[in-house]
Amino acid sequence: VTMDKIAPESMILRVFEGIRCIDPGVPLPSGGGVCREQLVIFLADTLRGTAEERAPLVIAMSHGTKMTATTDQIRAFLEDLISAVVQTLTHRGRLRGWRPDHMGDSAQGVKLLAEQLSSELKPLGYMSGYLTDSPVCTLQIKILHGESFTRLVGNCKSQGPSVLLVKDTKGHIFGGFASHSWEIKPPFQGDSRCFLFSVYPYMQVFTCTGYNQHYMYLNQGQQTMPNGLGMGGQHGYFGLWLDCDFGRGHSRARPRCTTYGSPQLSGDEDFTLDTVEVWGIGLPPKEQEQDENKKSILDVDPEAQILLEMAGKSMHSQGLREPEDED
Repeated sequence: VTMDKIAPESMILRVFEGIRCIDPGVPLPSGGGVCREQLVIFLADTLRGTAEERAPLVIAMSHGTKMTATTDQIRAFLEDLISAVVQTLTHRGRLRGWRPDHMGDSAQGVKLLAEQLSSELKPLGYMSGYLTDSPVCTLQIKILHGESFTRLVGNCKSQGPSVLLVKDTKGHIFGGFASHSWEIKPPFQGDSRCFLFSVYPYMQVFTCTGYNQHYMYLNQGQQTMPNGLGMGGQHGYFGLWLDCDFGRGHSRARPRCTTYGSPQLSGDEDFTLDTVEVWGIGLPPKEQEQDENKKSILDVDPEAQILLEMAGKSMHSQGLREPEDED
């Protein structure tokens, strides 16, 4: 098997540059190759080394100078690295949960992910001045492609935590994480674990500001209250709103959603739906109750815990677990 089937040529060249930058203290082979000692040191530093030991290798693979690399160079390195991971897993038959050939513009997705991963490198240097500026998800709810709000509500209600994913006709992709089951009732529901997010044209998560507790809202068939599904903000000015007249919605953040601090997520303030998907996270409430006697509360909904960690939410109960009895 040739290397280009396992990883992109650009990433293979980057790895070669990373190996070649190492000074093993022994004579190097003629012809510009690498020696065994360089390979061993490279593997040791990348697999088990500290951040300080890995940093020069990242700089070299990013095609930076001896001690610095620009944010753009790091971002380009991340794009090649992500593409190499996807290609390697595909080659080995281990990319089971994703189908790159069905994911539309996968190159754009790689670019957005690399941009998000490198976004915090912009303000200041990182790793002792080396840089300079320049969910496993269990599908419990049917994917929706219809035009019935009643169908949407029926698949969301009493199903446990969920992720709502929306694409409007302008191509913007965004959504929210609901920490609780959606229930039809006038009061706001949910808690501070809820958040909104944007996927395209940029990737960002918007967590609770603490200004109010308007996390989730769902109503239908009411005469005096808004009928629809919303997250954040207030009646008529939600951070994310899907109207009961299914096919329409709004993201009215002037200038920011009071609950989540998010800007306008949609292409237009009042948008038209292209696609809506709802994904269940973890067990539905009834199954969860049956399983609670078998699991610690710290073990319930591991998928939801992963999403909360990705959003920067701390799990304060970790570390409070009673020690297990030894046999």
